[in-house]
Amino acid sequence: MKLTWLSHSAFRLEVGEAVVLIDPFLSGNPAFKGDVEKVSAGVTHVVVTHGHDDHLGDAAAIAKRTGAQVISNFEICMYLSGEGAQNINPGNTGGTVDCGAFQVSFTQALHSSGITREGRSIYLGNPNGIVIRAAGEPTLFHMGDTDVFGDMALIEEMYQPKIGLVPIGDRFTMGPESAALAVQRFFHFDTVVPIHYDTFPMLTGKPDVFAAALQGSSTKVRIATVGEAMTF
Repeated sequence: MKLTWLSHSAFRLEVGEAVVLIDPFLSGNPAFKGDVEKVSAGVTHVVVTHGHDDHLGDAAAIAKRTGAQVISNFEICMYLSGEGAQNINPGNTGGTVDCGAFQVSFTQALHSSGITREGRSIYLGNPNGIVIRAAGEPTLFHMGDTDVFGDMALIEEMYQPKIGLVPIGDRFTMGPESAALAVQRFFHFDTVVPIHYDTFPMLTGKPDVFAAALQGSSTKVRIATVGEAMTF
């Protein structure tokens, strides 16, 4: 499994024959300095955790251009279909969808989900975390945007994720200390990667604070640089 952090909550995941973009907020992202077409080359799937612009990002354009399958909740899939995505695979909280080389399970997340267009709010379903499982690979949990919640314990019990992608930016999600508490109290990750920070000035949470709060834990904190590829 090869995982490349593209800044914010965006990742490129290569697993088996699949190439997956998660929350592809690339165009207009001040922290992303790469080339959208290069990053999306060969993409077979696009996974979206929830319907905010900094997570939907380029999902519609990439899916339309590449034919990649979109995996998200029903409302987001319908919205992106209307924007030109031709291949959708909708699910919702508690469900699992088969994506060929891997499976996606939708978990709860404490957040909101919707976009504003011409001054009007468009509801895009409930926000989710996503669990990605593939045969012979460590289970990956992208928490999406969320606060701590007690039923994280059930996510651990049901899926036993080994890699955690954990939002730490504060204001809109957990901050570093509360994210560290969630990791320590509810999960047995081998590795956690802090995400959703340093993209905008309002996101004040810092990865070194997160790492310090997990010092002494058996979980490894991997502070990635933008564009860094990690192999698990």
